[in-house]
Amino acid sequence: MTDVLHLAFFGFLAGILGTLLVGTLSRNLQAVVNGIASLVAAVTPTLAELTIGLQTGANVTFGPELSVWIAAAGFLHMLGMLGWYDTVRWWDHLTHTVSAALIATLVYASLRSPSVLGAQVTDVYTAVFTVLFTLGVGVFWEFVELAARELGEHIDRPPVLEYYGLRDTVLDMAFNGVGAVVVVAFDVRLFVPIVEQIPRVAEAVVVGSTVLLFVGALGLGVVLGIVRHAVTDTE
Repeated sequence: MTDVLHLAFFGFLAGILGTLLVGTLSRNLQAVVNGIASLVAAVTPTLAELTIGLQTGANVTFGPELSVWIAAAGFLHMLGMLGWYDTVRWWDHLTHTVSAALIATLVYASLRSPSVLGAQVTDVYTAVFTVLFTLGVGVFWEFVELAARELGEHIDRPPVLEYYGLRDTVLDMAFNGVGAVVVVAFDVRLFVPIVEQIPRVAEAVVVGSTVLLFVGALGLGVVLGIVRHAVTDTE
C-alpha cells in the first residue's frame, strides 16, 4: 500500500511539473505562480520532517498519505488553472471539496488526538470547530482571490488568481462546507498519528491559524475597502 501511495505522489508531482512546464511555455503567469506554489505545498511535509529532525533530533514520519493528498489537490488545481475551471463546470466544485476536506481532516485530527486538544473538547465542539475553521479558510481564500484581482487591475496585469464574483463565492463556500461535513460525518482520523508525533506544534498551529485567519480576513477586507473607495474617488 505504501509503495502505491509513493507512486501516486510522484505521479501527481509529475503532473504538477508538467502543467508548470505548459504554463511556462505558454507564458501563462497564473499557471507558473500557482504551479510553483503547488510544488512547494506538495513537498512541505517532507521538508517539515527534515527540519524537525535536524532541529530536535526527533524521528518524525508523517507518512505518504498527507503528501499524496496535497499533491493531488495541487494537480487538480493546476488543471483548473490551465483552463478546466472555465471549460468544466463542476471542476471548481471538485477542487474546493478536495482541498477543504484536506484542511478539515488535519484540524479534525488535532482535535481528536488525546495528545493535543482531544482530551479537552467534546464531540460537538470538534465537529463544529472543524466545519467553521474550514469555512474560515474558505473566506480568507476568497478575500485573497479578490485582492489578487484588484492588484492585477491596479497594475494592469492578469491576476495570479481569478475571482469570479459573488455567486461563485457562495458555491465555493458551499462545497468547502461539503468537504468539511464529510470528514466529520465519517469521523476521518487519517492524520491523528501525524499530529500525535508533534502535539505541541499541532496545537500551536491550530490556535495560531485561528487567530491569523480572523486577523488576516479582517485586514484584507479593510484594505480592499480602502482601495475600492480610493478608486471610486479617482474615477
